[in-house]
Amino acid sequence: MGEFLRSRRSRVAPHEAGLPPSAGRRRTAGLRREEVAILAGVSIEYYRRLEQGKQQRPSPAVLEAIARVLKLTDDEHRYLAELGRGRALVPGDGGRRGRAVRTVRDEVRRMVDIAHPYPACVLSRSSDVLAANQAALRLFPGIEDWPEQERNTARYAFVHPGARELYANWDDVAHGVVAHLRAAVVVHPGAPDLWEIVDELTEQSAEFAALWRRYDVRARTNGRKVYRHPTAGRMTLTYEAFDVARSDGQRLVVYQAPPDTPDHAALLSLSD
Repeated sequence: MGEFLRSRRSRVAPHEAGLPPSAGRRRTAGLRREEVAILAGVSIEYYRRLEQGKQQRPSPAVLEAIARVLKLTDDEHRYLAELGRGRALVPGDGGRRGRAVRTVRDEVRRMVDIAHPYPACVLSRSSDVLAANQAALRLFPGIEDWPEQERNTARYAFVHPGARELYANWDDVAHGVVAHLRAAVVVHPGAPDLWEIVDELTEQSAEFAALWRRYDVRARTNGRKVYRHPTAGRMTLTYEAFDVARSDGQRLVVYQAPPDTPDHAALLSLSD
């Protein structure tokens, strides 16, 4: 909790919190501990103990006040609330249900096929590719060269040698991947499959490790990606992610582009 709170308060400028300008140069980026405490209506010592990990199970009202001061997003607020409940958002407790469900229901597989010619896939909570139509596989050049159990979109973004060339907005994609994994550990605290991919990418990618330390939290429900695809060419696609019922974190992801546009034509070429 302390690391998360420090990372968030460093990003809130004093004037954003309604504080008057201070004379001289501030040594602390963002808000000081004392300022957060006063604005949240708690004692300075109490807030200091929170950041030091010495204050256990703060009340929901206190966390609500701190979230307001630090201008947390809904995803970040949920993350803080889970930390406040004493949830171990670290490896070791096995998660609520242990290993993730990897079986994709037939009805969901049919939805992936129905999406043709639009790329569609089913991802696990740790971003393993559990099912995909041909257009989706072609959207990730080279992923079919990996064994099926190793096909993972987070791994692809940080480890595959062609990913940085494929994603014209790689920095945004990478940031989103890490923020999504942070959000996933809120819903599935201690889940071994999540922490295995986090540990792997932390070891293999300095960029991932740096982003993980930022404590950004954001569930990926939709977004926009710009591709420099080796066969389809440059195209901008949006995507929507839908939670799959009774699936322990699976999500159906469908990519699209406005009809009668060059992006749409490029997308359709993935199914040729």
